[in-house]
Amino acid sequence: MAERTRGGTTKGAATRGGTTRARRTTTKAAAATGKVLDRANDVTHPERSVVDEPPPAPDYPRFRVEPGTRMRLADVDPGESEHYQRKKDVNDELKRHRDRISDLQAKLYGEQKRSLLIVLQAMDTGGKDGTIKGVFQGVNPQGCQVWSFKAPSNEEAAHDFLWRYHQKAPSKGMIHIFNRSHYEDVLIVRVKDLVPESVWRPRYEAINQFEYALTSDGVTVLKFFLHISRDEQKQRLESRLGDPDKRWKFSSNDLKERAYWEDYQAAFEDAVNECSTGYAPWYVVPANKKWYRNLVVARTIADTLEAMDPRFPAAEKGLDKIDIPD
Repeated sequence: MAERTRGGTTKGAATRGGTTRARRTTTKAAAATGKVLDRANDVTHPERSVVDEPPPAPDYPRFRVEPGTRMRLADVDPGESEHYQRKKDVNDELKRHRDRISDLQAKLYGEQKRSLLIVLQAMDTGGKDGTIKGVFQGVNPQGCQVWSFKAPSNEEAAHDFLWRYHQKAPSKGMIHIFNRSHYEDVLIVRVKDLVPESVWRPRYEAINQFEYALTSDGVTVLKFFLHISRDEQKQRLESRLGDPDKRWKFSSNDLKERAYWEDYQAAFEDAVNECSTGYAPWYVVPANKKWYRNLVVARTIADTLEAMDPRFPAAEKGLDKIDIPD
C-alpha cells in the first residue's frame, strides 16, 4: 500500500507527479534545443539555401568538418587550390564576395537582432592577420571588430578560462573576429603541459556548451583553421628574416614553437574533431596559397551571412508625407 503523506496524498502519487513534471520539462527543453539546432543548421550549411547550382566555387562545404566524422590534417592538402591557378584568377571573385560581406554586414548592423562570430586559428605564420586584411576590406569598422588574444593577464587568469572570451562575444548587429580564441586553452596549454590533461580535456565540452549558448542567443559561430604545411611555414619565416620591413614580425620564440609542430598538429586535430558541431562548425581551409585561402573564407562568410538573411528595419510610417523645410 502506498504511504500517505501529511498533505493527504500518497507518497507514490507524489513521486509519480514529480516524475511526470520532470518528463514534461525535459521534453520542452529538448524541443527548444531542437529548434535552436535546426535554425543553426540552416545557416551553417548555407549552400543548401543560397547556392543555385551546387557545388559552389570554391567548394567550401568540402572543408567543413561535420559532427560525428573524424578529420585527419594529414589527409588535407594545404596546397590545394581546386581549378584556380594564380592570384589574378580569383581577384574578381574575391572582390565580389567582399562586397557581399560589406552589404550584408550593413543590414546585420541595421537589423540589430543577430550577430556573427568568426574564429581564426592557425600555426604560427598561418595567415590569420592576412586573412582579416584580405577578406574584410571595405567592411564598415563600426559594425566589425577584431579581438586578438595573447597570454592572459593576472585578472583573466584568476577567472574561468572562458571569462575573457565571453566578454568579447559580439553584441547584436556586430561581426566580431577572434584572432586566436578560446581554443588556445586546449592547444598551447596541452602542448606546453601548462595544465594537466584532467583540466584541459573537459574543456572541449565546456567550449561546445559556450558556443551553443551563443548560438541560442542569436550569434552565428564560424570557425576556420588555416592549414599550412611545415615547409610553407619555413618559407614564411625565412621571408620575414630576409625582408627588413618584415623582421619585426620575427621572434626567436617562433623557432621554439616550430619544434612543437607535431604536437600542435595533434592538438588542433583533436580540437577540431571534438568541437565541430552542427551549430558551430569548423572549416579546415588549405592555406599555403594565401589568395585561395582568402577566397574560401570570404565566400563561406558571405554565403553564411546571406543564409542569415539580415534585413534593414522597416522605416517609420508616413515618411513619404514629410516635407523638409528650407
